[in-house]
Amino acid sequence: MGPFYLEQILSPQVAWLVYGLIGFLFGFILESAGFGDARRLAAQFYWRDITVLKVMFTAIFVAMVLVFLSTAIGWLDYDQVWVNPTYFGPGILGGLIMGFGFVIGGFCPGTSLVGASTLKLDAMWFVAGTAVGIIIFGESVSLYNDFWHWGYRGRLTVQDWLGQPVGNVILGLVVAGIAILWAGEKLRVRRRRTPDD
Repeated sequence: MGPFYLEQILSPQVAWLVYGLIGFLFGFILESAGFGDARRLAAQFYWRDITVLKVMFTAIFVAMVLVFLSTAIGWLDYDQVWVNPTYFGPGILGGLIMGFGFVIGGFCPGTSLVGASTLKLDAMWFVAGTAVGIIIFGESVSLYNDFWHWGYRGRLTVQDWLGQPVGNVILGLVVAGIAILWAGEKLRVRRRRTPDD
């Protein structure tokens, strides 16, 4: 039963090669889909191109269904799967900072690496800015340690938060996701018919 730890099944060196191959393929697919282009990524915020929304929602929902289906049939022990602990304060602030950075710069950290790997100058600057931000954060985190731990809720999942069975939550999220994608496509078509601002 999973999860499986590649370092124990394979040698650590081979496991790292597998991780590197997965990362390379992930980046290759993102670049092939046009996700290394800041204009295409930023277009989602103006409802001109919702490819990113479609890809991310599809990936999240397919992964969610497969994880819990694997758990239901006994292939995976979900309690052994790492879920990031919830900290409401830094989570909300970090989400706002990343969201503004995404709108202004046209990249998220992952897509900026994809763009930088194809020598896009704007992506390289974004990666450099991200590195500087990480260094500043790492050197100053002790100054706001209380805030860093504000709103701690441990391993909080959507089904725990709502107090609902997993199946109900999955069904509700899939239906909501389909509705959001449908509405997003309608907005994109309407936005395309109107002249650019």
